[in-house]
Formats: sequence, C-alpha cells, structure tokens
Amino acid sequence: MSDILTQKYNVCAEDFASAGAASAGVKRTLKQLGFSPDIIRRTSIAMYEGEINMVIHGGGGIASVEIAEDYIKITLADEGPGIADISLAMQEGFSTASESIRELGFGAGMGLPNIKKQSDDFSITSELGKGTTLVITIFAGT
Repeated sequence: MSDILTQKYNVCAEDFASAGAASAGVKRTLKQLGFSPDIIRRTSIAMYEGEINMVIHGGGGIASVEIAEDYIKITLADEGPGIADISLAMQEGFSTASESIRELGFGAGMGLPNIKKQSDDFSITSELGKGTTLVITIFAGT
C-alpha cells in the first residue's frame, strides 16, 4: 500500500445502537489491508474508547482516519462542552459520566488513559464550550 487511505465517520451523540460502528469499520479495513493483529487491536481499542467518549460526553462529532503503510492516524473532533481539566481527565478512574451512563456499563474513567496507552503518539486539545479533539497515531512499522 503506497497511498494514504482516508475514512470519515459521523458519530452521533447518545446513539448507543451505533456506537462502535466507526471503530468496527476501521478494524475491517485494517484486516483487509493485512495489518498485524497487534496494530489492529491497539487501533480498535483507541478508536472505540474515543468514539464512546464522543457519544457520551462530546455531543457526537467526526472521526477521521488516515491509513498509511507505516501508521494509522485517528482524529476525533467533537463540539461538546469541552474538558475543564485535561490532566484530571487523563487520570485513571476519573469520570464525569452520569449514573444512567454508568448503569449502561460505561463511565469507569478509563477511556482517555486507555487511548493514551494504546497510542504511539497522542494529543488532546479542548476548549470549554467549543469541544475536544484527540489525535491518535499508531505506528505500524515496516
């Protein structure tokens, strides 16, 4: 594969029936392209965690994925309320999820730490009242 393949997905707020569709689509593509199981696993985990955060907290948004021979770059951008304290949000166990979200099995406060753990390069920017953007890169090696 010498070209960069791009995919874009709309992630809808509070749409738990479709939550995970974008990460599942990327996983299928990576399998078809012959990426290693470890790269597929790490990409799927990072993207799913980010996608779920967009569904629960971010009011939905856009998931953009660049797939190249040697990397996968995922950009998750929402227009939600933003994150007041990014360093606090990055701590394992910290969550702002409501009780109803927790009853669904989400909101354990592991999403952002798991994303960072699965990423080779990770950045998060957020502005209150404007939204949050995650950029996740996983290097596939050659």
